Amino acid sequence: MVGASSLQPRLLSSFIGDRFIQSQTPLHQLFRCNPGNKHVSMQLSRTFSGLTNLLFNRRDVEKLPNSKRKRLSPEKLSPTRPVPSHIPRPPYITSKTPPGIASGLEVHDEKGIECMRNSGRLAAQVLEYAGTLVKPGIKTDEIDEAVHQMIIDNGAYPSPLGYGGFPKSVCTSVNECICHGIPDFRPLEDGDIINIDVTVYLNGYHGDTSATFFCGDVDDEARKLVEVTKECLDKAISICAPGVEYKKIGKAIHDHADKYRYGVVRMFVGHGVGRVFHADPVVLHYRNNDGGHMVLNQTFTIEPMLTMGSFNPVMWDDNWTVVTEDGSLSAQFEHTILITENGAEILTQC
Repeated sequence: MVGASSLQPRLLSSFIGDRFIQSQTPLHQLFRCNPGNKHVSMQLSRTFSGLTNLLFNRRDVEKLPNSKRKRLSPEKLSPTRPVPSHIPRPPYITSKTPPGIASGLEVHDEKGIECMRNSGRLAAQVLEYAGTLVKPGIKTDEIDEAVHQMIIDNGAYPSPLGYGGFPKSVCTSVNECICHGIPDFRPLEDGDIINIDVTVYLNGYHGDTSATFFCGDVDDEARKLVEVTKECLDKAISICAPGVEYKKIGKAIHDHADKYRYGVVRMFVGHGVGRVFHADPVVLHYRNNDGGHMVLNQTFTIEPMLTMGSFNPVMWDDNWTVVTEDGSLSAQFEHTILITENGAEILTQC
């Protein structure tokens, strides 16, 4: 792991849950968490924490002022869906080894690049289909069912299923959910926004992508957040090329988000992806001074998460679902990219 500055916490991959990137630090040392209290905050210096409070006006986590929107709460889950035995599983399923960030970059030969294109294309097609299902009244569990079926029908394995105990085949993060929302029986409501995060394991390679969709009549503020989040991803991809420093990704995202006074989530990061689900590098979405640069034929994800208010996270008791501290909306977009001689190729598009 590239060293972080004294003002930055240790970081979690966008799908690591409560596991650290190459770190043995216990969870309770990373977060401030009182027993019996669901509130979680990052352990930052007093100066930085005070600045966060000043800029984002921390609120009572049990209230959502000036909004008709109800705060999310845990709902009932359906049983885990089966995967046919003939479909190859990722190693973390068969080995039962706790997953984490693998050391080393994902750099591919011509055959590997073609496999990455295939897995990325399927992930994009599944995500596009999932987006067509978003409408008031549909349950996120129904989206998971449809995604699961499309993935296995194409001979692939839904990478999230069983990863570190994750119980479903896709992440569905609604409204204030930053990431890792577990599909459940809550029906989507008119005006919701929902991020759908799809990863498929096809012929030994993972393709990873996500997008935020509108459910029914979404207000202008939410639409703007989603629009700017997508712009942040596009701007970050546009600067990628061999030899470019990874830290330029964070600067491009943070600079654009600042123009609209949106929060940039720091706790969850992009990552190398390919033969393994999560590998080096750790891709930070905010301004940083970390080292490292991109290399030819490398694949990794960029997946900025922006918030209208506080970027501080609260983790539910399921150890997966992460919501904003103040209940403000969060949006995310993600692509898997390949570094080419001329820049970057987006692998997760139809």
